[in-house]
Amino acid sequence: MNYKKFSAILNKHILLNEKKEVLKSLANNPERFIGLFRPTKPRAKLLQYLLQSHEIRMGDALEEILEEIFKKLGYKTLNKNFSSTTRDNLLLDQFFTDGKKYFFIEQKIRDDHDSSKKRGQISNFETKLDSLYKNFSSNLVGIMFFIDPELSKNKNFYLNELKRLEDFYGVELHLFYGKQLLDYFKQPKLWDRLLSWLEKWKESLPELPEINFDSSPKKSFQEVKDLELRYWKKILSNEKLWEQGLMKVLFKDGTTLKLLKDYFSSKSSQSFKQLEKLLNEKIKKYFEEN
Repeated sequence: MNYKKFSAILNKHILLNEKKEVLKSLANNPERFIGLFRPTKPRAKLLQYLLQSHEIRMGDALEEILEEIFKKLGYKTLNKNFSSTTRDNLLLDQFFTDGKKYFFIEQKIRDDHDSSKKRGQISNFETKLDSLYKNFSSNLVGIMFFIDPELSKNKNFYLNELKRLEDFYGVELHLFYGKQLLDYFKQPKLWDRLLSWLEKWKESLPELPEINFDSSPKKSFQEVKDLELRYWKKILSNEKLWEQGLMKVLFKDGTTLKLLKDYFSSKSSQSFKQLEKLLNEKIKKYFEEN
């Protein structure tokens, strides 16, 4: 893997289609953004949402990056979706083999969970271990991996629980933080390279996400025009999103909305005509009337 591939994966998960994701969240969960009993104004609330969303999607990006690393190291990646012994659908973060051992990794960005969540982590790990053990028995290697080495709040708890599981199942289990994972796979220099790439990528980010879609209306229009119609219907029908200023934060002067209205107008179906009517009403009320 090189820096170009590394940054492309991060950008795909964290930055690509973020405008669509904001609109989907507004449509499906407007109560998260509106209401008198919130101590934040619309712009701050939208920024808060985006920043939290970036944090969550960072985990997805790092899963893909780690999978690409093991592919490049010559390991064969395996299907990460499977059914447990109780017929529940399970999804592994990483699952691969060197032809002899079968490695599964459950990864999180940081070890900072409270008491209930840490027990949930172990319960989830044990469920996956138990199901995989049926097929791979002693050839299985299980790893609990926290990417950020600076946080190890529950280290002793996890070590004790993994030792308990290791003794019962008779398989090799590990708890790793940061560089320890790549040390185990005999790739110590790769961790330092990843850190330098991450620093470089973070330098390219703006201080805060841009939440004014009208700062680049044509680009914004291209990104949001194909949003599913049901989301537009919910947004255009929810007056509170407009009254409380959330839409005015996203569409500061209405330029992107006007492009969208023309796009709806160019379509012949009844649903687009209904959306055009609703959007035209909102533009007149919130962007043209004084």
